[in-house]
Amino acid sequence: MITTKDLTKVYRSRGRDVLALDSVDLHVQEGEVFGVVGTSGAGKSTLIRCVNLLERPTSGTVTVDGVELTALSGSEQRAGRELREARRRIGMVFQHFNLLSSRTVQQNVELPLEIIGLDRHDRRRKAAELLDLVGLADKAGSYPGQLSGGQKQRVGIARALAGDPKVLLSDEATSALDPETTRSILQLLRDLNQQLGLTVLLITHEMDVIKSVCDSAALMRGGKVVESGRLTDLLADGHSRIARDLFPLGDFGSGQADRTVLEITFQGDAPAQPFVSQLARTYQIDINILGAAVETIAGRLVGRMRVELPGSHTDNVVPIGYLRQQGLQVDVLDLSNGVAA
Repeated sequence: MITTKDLTKVYRSRGRDVLALDSVDLHVQEGEVFGVVGTSGAGKSTLIRCVNLLERPTSGTVTVDGVELTALSGSEQRAGRELREARRRIGMVFQHFNLLSSRTVQQNVELPLEIIGLDRHDRRRKAAELLDLVGLADKAGSYPGQLSGGQKQRVGIARALAGDPKVLLSDEATSALDPETTRSILQLLRDLNQQLGLTVLLITHEMDVIKSVCDSAALMRGGKVVESGRLTDLLADGHSRIARDLFPLGDFGSGQADRTVLEITFQGDAPAQPFVSQLARTYQIDINILGAAVETIAGRLVGRMRVELPGSHTDNVVPIGYLRQQGLQVDVLDLSNGVAA
């Protein structure tokens, strides 16, 4: 549904070039919720603004729903018309709501419908349907100043849906909200994804957002995508930085030389199995649990555990094999750098 290839964006600032996006390749499947996570300055917001061509990339291509947007130019009348039509299929939700304070909630939602020339009766009907969809039917006559932050963001989401888009872009839509409101907005985005078949691309700096709502994710650093994929695949990868950030497990071990530290990832029904106690009884070994976490990610129960076994890796080949026979992902940590060997 969304594909970028070799996407590059260079800004000119104070007489020098600043590379904001560096050959970014991204592929978002139709119907999924895809999160792009990274620290401030990683290039996340520039990426999402290039996807709908609010920012025109310096080079590379952006394709949305089979249309290569970067091949369309606003300079020629026909191409400009095609670009506007393509953008109608892309809704955008902003961090700071961007509502008009002089307009009611209903009128804010109607604004994009006015711009495309829809008649007054149809505008009102459509806006009322959208406000009901986001749970604000009773706020149609209110003004933005009378709403909470979460309610303002719901209005922003309703407005973004006015053109019946196939893609919804969310630029840090929950970063200005408290945790409880954030959860409700994320649940709304997931509900809309499922009810309307929307493809959602969201930008965030919070791993909790990725954990709670996304099917797939990409990690950005310094204008590059350094890792991407479906969360279930990333969680099964002992080298995944996203997986480690989703499940921070603390210390890497006791520091004793004759020890083996394992990271165990389990999904589906595996968390219900007492594999640690079974392993200890079967092989009569003492197991030190260093850290563990279980979460529901992408609608699936997923857990990660770090344990320490006495003896070297060679001494523990049989216990490790036993764990893998139980359908568990087992990675042996290299204690010198804390990653899978």
